[in-house]
Amino acid sequence: MTATIDRSPATGTRRPLWLYVGLALTLVATVAPLLDLATTGLLAEHVRAAYPHWSAHDVSLDRNAIAIYLAVTSALGVPLWLLTIRAVRRGRRWGLVVGVVAFAAGILIALTNLSVGGEHYQVIVPYLFGTLTLLPCIAGVVGLVQAWRHRPTTRG
Repeated sequence: MTATIDRSPATGTRRPLWLYVGLALTLVATVAPLLDLATTGLLAEHVRAAYPHWSAHDVSLDRNAIAIYLAVTSALGVPLWLLTIRAVRRGRRWGLVVGVVAFAAGILIALTNLSVGGEHYQVIVPYLFGTLTLLPCIAGVVGLVQAWRHRPTTRG
């Protein structure tokens, strides 16, 4: 995948394509729980399955808490993606450090989403949404490997 980080002939700037994919997947993971509130109701079904005796009001409170948590933690990744992309495009070495730290934080959050249970929950975050938070991490690691392989060898 040598086209992942490629130099534009006209400008000499880098195009970290996999990092853009990760940014797009992060935006999907940010918007998906909010769209669920207005459309499919998967989060509400997940809460209702764990707490069938709860009132509709209590279910909606828990559903909203899960959706807001997912949207906020995913949205926190957007500025990190933008910073990493900008640094890699400009050939800055510190961009890789920011990318690795952001990857570590993202993978920690994604694995937490896929594994932490609750009182009556097998997992608090439904697997679909937990997987959505993991996908940007996969794109991120591919992008970081490519950026690392094509990192600048001298200061520019």
